[in-house]
Amino acid sequence: MPTRPPPAVQASRLVAVVSLLALIALGLAWELWLAPLRPGGSWLALKVLPLALALPGLLRYRMLTYRWLALFVWLYFVEGVVRAAGDAGASARCALAEVTLVLLLFAACAAQVRLRQRAARATAAGPSDSH
Repeated sequence: MPTRPPPAVQASRLVAVVSLLALIALGLAWELWLAPLRPGGSWLALKVLPLALALPGLLRYRMLTYRWLALFVWLYFVEGVVRAAGDAGASARCALAEVTLVLLLFAACAAQVRLRQRAARATAAGPSDSH
């Protein structure tokens, strides 16, 4: 029977999943309704597909997903910074929201990996037998 993860691991997973879902929703809303590059929407909305692929792994506590997502999400950070500096109005506000969500998602993924590695090391060390 699987054991429940510690509360800190559960909390970092919740933050990661919520910020990932918010980043997906923001990406779709930004490129389809709020400030699309072209009236009526833009194919740039497809940029959320890689993020959607990460969701099942986050929900299943897959360490590899947390690791690659923590690296991959920096592409969205760069996009947000560039568009926040170059765009105006709603697009700039969406870009700043994207940067904020990326930082939150990265922090949650990093915390997840760090907490689980620390727990694995503690389990591997185990109780010391001095017989």
